[in-house]
Amino acid sequence: MKNKINNSSWNFYLDKVNTYAYWEKAFTKEECQSIINIAKKKGLIKATTLFKSDIRQSKICWLNASDDLKWLFEKITDIVLNLNNRFFQFDIFGLNEGLQFTNYKAQSDKYGKHIDRALDNLIRKLSISIQLTNPKEYEGGELFLYENEKGTEMKKEQGTLVLFPSYILHEVKPVTKGERNSLVSWVTGKQFK
Repeated sequence: MKNKINNSSWNFYLDKVNTYAYWEKAFTKEECQSIINIAKKKGLIKATTLFKSDIRQSKICWLNASDDLKWLFEKITDIVLNLNNRFFQFDIFGLNEGLQFTNYKAQSDKYGKHIDRALDNLIRKLSISIQLTNPKEYEGGELFLYENEKGTEMKKEQGTLVLFPSYILHEVKPVTKGERNSLVSWVTGKQFK
């Protein structure tokens, strides 16, 4: 005899939002190096956060389409729209904060566990992380997303774009050797309903 399940709820929809999606080889080695060169030429500053100052150690600079990077914004847009349609289906409308180039150096540059949303800030729906450095050139610096206590390590091949909901807890582990360069941004949209 089968066990009867007595459940009084009746759901209209099942959750179809994935925790993350990625696009391997989104950018070539040469494109990654070009982005690194433009960012370093522009100049790096110490990264800060709105809250705890010890959670993050790295250097950054902001990149915009006007930095001879229209091609980069167009490519990111095409990939994000594709992945959003397939894996998230969020109501989104743009990259309203530019692109943040981040440089993590050994010993111990990192970005501790955090989410990319904040009260009374722009409505960030999706977070983008693009791996610019060949993983053979550094150790540590893994991007982890947390749905559970253990977390999931993201792919770190050069040129890979990872996309995930901005409310997902994540971190960049300390870089223990060499340097890791990445590009991050946030896709904004209307208020979640």
